[in-house]
Amino acid sequence: MVVKNKQQRDTSFEGKVVLVTGAAGGIGRATALAFGRAGACVVVADTSVDGGHATAAMIVEAGGKALFVQTNVTRAAEVEALVDKTVAYYGRLDCAFNNAGIEEEHLQLADADEALFDRIVNVNVKGTWLCMKYQIRQMLKQGGGAIVNTASVAGLVGAPTQAIYAASKHAVVGLTKTAAAEYGRDGIRVNSVCPGVINTPMLARALEREPTRQKKLRNIHPIGRFGEAAEIANAALWLCSDQASFVTGHQLAVDGGLTAI
Repeated sequence: MVVKNKQQRDTSFEGKVVLVTGAAGGIGRATALAFGRAGACVVVADTSVDGGHATAAMIVEAGGKALFVQTNVTRAAEVEALVDKTVAYYGRLDCAFNNAGIEEEHLQLADADEALFDRIVNVNVKGTWLCMKYQIRQMLKQGGGAIVNTASVAGLVGAPTQAIYAASKHAVVGLTKTAAAEYGRDGIRVNSVCPGVINTPMLARALEREPTRQKKLRNIHPIGRFGEAAEIANAALWLCSDQASFVTGHQLAVDGGLTAI
């Protein structure tokens, strides 16, 4: 009789406490679920109450542990409270995936207005900075940790009709590199993941507004397709894992070859 080995459950983050922002859907939800499957206690953060609770429920239903905390990452008091609640509930913070961000711009630089600039920079730059500020303070207390920020290919190259978004993601890259340099000797690794065009609800909304862009956007990826949220999740988990123990200050492009040409 041949006995087939049962597929072993991934326990690579067993006992780890992970915080994921922007986790109510898309890349954030996929990453929160992946951490949950890998054994982590996951703190789900988002402004969306329904979406955040749904993500946490999905983790629990799959056998994992999760806590939802409604958080606006642009407000320092809420971000500080998020980290405090994480530690109060689970005892520590080992990893953070700072994914909360917005993309509302499809205008050439001179056509955008100041309100749009302020809104994008407030969420994408200030939000990432605030998250790292309070996460790093906690990680310093406990002797280390790993942080991954969601940047973008637009943080590596120019992005016509998305100048403000590109500027915000270049800023995320700058924050990532600087934090990595400042806190490497404290046992804190900081990296960013830079997605290409990913098949998410955000993309679906954009294509509803401009359906003619779909073919063009797909064709800019040499691999010939959009990415999937789970593929970004895989990259984020690797960057947070012990397998990436000598990786910090790095911008990992998960972009189907977009930045190769």
